[in-house]
Amino acid sequence: FLFFPGERGSQCFVFIRQPKRMAANMYRVGDYVYFENSSSNPYLIRRIEELNKTANGNVEAKVVCLFRRRDISSNLNSLADSNARDFEEESKQPSVSEQQKHQLKHRELFLSRQFESLPATHIRGKCNVTLLNETDVLAGYLEKEDCFFYSLVFDPVQKTLLADQGEIRVGSKYQAEIPDKLVEGEADSRIQEKLETKVWDPDNQLKDPQIDQFLVVARAVGTFARALDCSSSIRQPSLHMSAAAASRDITLFHAMDTLQKNGYDLAKAMSTLVPQGGPVLCRDEMEEWSASEAMLFEEALEKYGKDFNDIRQDFLPWKSLASIVQFYYMWKTTDRYIQQKRLKAAEADSKLKQVYIPTYTKPNPNQIMAPGTKPGVNGAAGFQKGLSCESCHTAQSPQWYAWGPPNMQCRLCVSCWLYWKKYGGLKMPSRAEGEEKMSPSPAPTEPRSRGHGPRQSAYAVPVRNSGSPKSSMKTRQAFLLQATRLTKLARHMCRDLIRLRQAARRPFVPINCAAVKAECKTSLNS
Repeated sequence: FLFFPGERGSQCFVFIRQPKRMAANMYRVGDYVYFENSSSNPYLIRRIEELNKTANGNVEAKVVCLFRRRDISSNLNSLADSNARDFEEESKQPSVSEQQKHQLKHRELFLSRQFESLPATHIRGKCNVTLLNETDVLAGYLEKEDCFFYSLVFDPVQKTLLADQGEIRVGSKYQAEIPDKLVEGEADSRIQEKLETKVWDPDNQLKDPQIDQFLVVARAVGTFARALDCSSSIRQPSLHMSAAAASRDITLFHAMDTLQKNGYDLAKAMSTLVPQGGPVLCRDEMEEWSASEAMLFEEALEKYGKDFNDIRQDFLPWKSLASIVQFYYMWKTTDRYIQQKRLKAAEADSKLKQVYIPTYTKPNPNQIMAPGTKPGVNGAAGFQKGLSCESCHTAQSPQWYAWGPPNMQCRLCVSCWLYWKKYGGLKMPSRAEGEEKMSPSPAPTEPRSRGHGPRQSAYAVPVRNSGSPKSSMKTRQAFLLQATRLTKLARHMCRDLIRLRQAARRPFVPINCAAVKAECKTSLNS
């Protein structure tokens, strides 16, 4: 089933064959996509986690948020710059121009664990996001369209940047140092005890049937030890459960280690299994953990996945990291894990696998309309002729777009507007780099998204800024324009010519200063 959501509802169609031209508009779970939440702001970059059909027939996408440099604070941008310099030095990146450095900042994203739900109809295309690797060449990202990278994880709540724990360790510093081969007859001067610990000798004097018999005895001793232990008898009330627990790997490892320490002497090893105080009880993490701790672990695994550091920090701080990792791999061998896996598979089958979103063809409200046509919003109409593109400074373009607040009279050509929407900046560094000003609120018809966490505001647009580090609103600084005495006198003498009240209502219409000066001179001479 392929669902075709519309602005006012959706319909369900069944297709037997999928044409090739539909593949570009088919979005699946796991895709990185552009979302549009404002006609003037850059696209949001998100990863689709789930596709759900709502009660009213629309399709919503549960997505993971990725942030740009313009979405984080200046302090975190400085930290990202420091991380980028360290990466360039370690990976020995080829030198790039200042313009390429400027554009590379637009290709850097910051992963997060923040989820939100957005209407699938706001998807505007696919993109590619990869984890930055030591072997990657940064300049190569500029040669590919819709290609981004990330190396740091941003926490919107704590306002922190951390290295991604899933980094693939590739490079020279992660390779083993192989010593030179010893010459024939040369003694190995290394201390073997410091290099490794011998835990089993396959060339021992015992035969395989003897070893198997000793392992059976070790399991029997383990079952008897659990019968004597009060806590174990409560957790495993039946003999069958105690025998199953005694047959786990921890018992076998203890038995083989006992043989190794006693020189593979069965009599000595047997006495070690059952010392004077009673039989030795060996328990692994599956037995050490309580039922409530196991439930906490499953809840944490559902929330964080296999991020054991976060699981330990937020759910099980009294457990060691090694204990949590061991419990995870033992838990995967239980029936509980198999049941949960089947339930998740059943839920996944009931959810949408893909959704078809037609290409968005509605005109952008920021388009600068030709005279005589319906004007757009955000200052799209009433532009002065002769203005060039704010980014590439070209004076010719088949279509222009208003960029920034109307009082700035800034515009972008088609190419730079598409670059701004996709990459969140201008191609060329601006003179007013780093400045941000508040723009008017978007029109009531602007699409809005329902999020589950803090997000950047859709009401702030960076002006004359291609790679601004943050998108928070700033208050305008107050200033005082002090007029000279002659100017004050001219206002009174040329009151009919200036018309101060009308001029104040139209601040962008220039005042004919030459006519005011001539009128003022005539009045003074007379």
